[in-house]
Amino acid sequence: MADALHDEEMAPTADDPYEDGGQLVAAARAAAKLARQVTIPLGDIDLSLPQYRVLAFLDEGGAAPSDLAGRLSVSRPSVTALMDGLINRGLVERHPDPDDGRRVTHHLTGEGRSALERADRAVGDRLVLIGAYVHAGDSNRLIGALARFGEAIRAARAAGAA
Repeated sequence: MADALHDEEMAPTADDPYEDGGQLVAAARAAAKLARQVTIPLGDIDLSLPQYRVLAFLDEGGAAPSDLAGRLSVSRPSVTALMDGLINRGLVERHPDPDDGRRVTHHLTGEGRSALERADRAVGDRLVLIGAYVHAGDSNRLIGALARFGEAIRAARAAGAA
């Protein structure tokens, strides 16, 4: 009987957001496609999506490799390779941690901030271009909703959920 109840609770309903064609499924798939749309303008300014994400994280303050690995969901050796490339390009600096000589932290350089600003503008322009195809050419609502997702991600991360 408990299994039947459990199965009934799990059965899709007319309001199930995961049902084929549901809004949540469409949003999930759009999020996946959005990542590609972000990589297009980044390629034009010689940045990869992981590099852009690192620059954006470092804009919030210096970070240790282990912190970056967690935020990027990659291994620490992958972060080291990524950081080495950004350091070689003069976008990031590596400094010894003043409190722990075994640790290092990474910080944006002036050129790194300039690269991040160019990337932000390029990605923003791409979002405006795509967004112009909805809401009678007004992409502000669409971009505003996307910005709110950024706020939600930061809040979830602060709460330990992401």
